[in-house]
Amino acid sequence: MTHLPDPRRKRLLFRSWHRGTREADLILGSFAEQHLAGFDEVQLDRYEALLDCPDPDIFDWLAGRAAPPPECDHDVTRMLLAFRYTPRPT
Repeated sequence: MTHLPDPRRKRLLFRSWHRGTREADLILGSFAEQHLAGFDEVQLDRYEALLDCPDPDIFDWLAGRAAPPPECDHDVTRMLLAFRYTPRPT
């Protein structure tokens, strides 16, 4: 796991891994582990707002069934849409 020293990144990582559905946990948690450490403050703000979106909306964006609304159409969402979850080796 990526070292995330500051409380905000730790909180965002926790929120990413505890969405309520296992699928969302895996996708958003893995995405956060890979990208949070490199996000600047603006990207952290955008990711935090993205975490407020309902899981079904995010899944529709990921599956290509719907486009993100204008307020969610930014670099962080595009990074999430390009992200491919890969299971961890056991």
